[in-house]
Amino acid sequence: MKDAFGLPRSLLVLGGTSGIALATARRLIARRTRTVWLAGRPSPALEQAAEDLRTLGADVRTVAFDALDTGSHETVLGKVFAEGDIDLVLLAFGLPGDQAHDERDPVRAVQVAQTNYTGAVSAGLVAARALQTQGHGSLVVLSSVAGERARRADFIYGSSKAGLDAFAQGLGDALHGTGAHVMVVRPGYVRGEGPFTTTPEAVATAIELGLRRRSEVVWVPGALRLVMSALRHMPRALFRQLPL
Repeated sequence: MKDAFGLPRSLLVLGGTSGIALATARRLIARRTRTVWLAGRPSPALEQAAEDLRTLGADVRTVAFDALDTGSHETVLGKVFAEGDIDLVLLAFGLPGDQAHDERDPVRAVQVAQTNYTGAVSAGLVAARALQTQGHGSLVVLSSVAGERARRADFIYGSSKAGLDAFAQGLGDALHGTGAHVMVVRPGYVRGEGPFTTTPEAVATAIELGLRRRSEVVWVPGALRLVMSALRHMPRALFRQLPL
């Protein structure tokens, strides 16, 4: 169960090698989180991430999980929840893709879309049902500022995140009043250049604060809320002229 401050004692990360997810896990372990599941494709990186978190004092386990293998999600996640209640599920997997290449390779473009949206819909619904059955817990979904308005430079990735964002908001509405909670996190570009970029650690800090407040949407950095509101309503002809 969550502690008195609303922070989780148990955490399931879907996308166990994500930089944002691991920064969040480290931050929560420093508070009260004691049990962590890292779900992802088996790899040395996944095992190393688990070992690094163990040194912080948590009981960390890994589980084989493939976002694209949607037929396995109920079984894989069901086994995790069968081990005990999960206070927080962090949906953090995704592919950024390569816009210039993917435009010319529909197979790769579809892989980005299926991972970021279809895989997330499947895993999100399975996790949400388990949290609802428990009667408590949070599902934190890593969306992106890219989903607010598709840019020429990354409209394949951006459109997949737009779909994920809309799905997560609707799921949050569906779970309202059940004890389960959905929080959508919209980070700026991580470790890029520019005034509205961010870091995994900054996103982790915002996630912790959002959990304490039981927020439904979190922007990182917060100023992006106003910036993207302006860009979303900008006339298309003008938007096309921006160096985005």
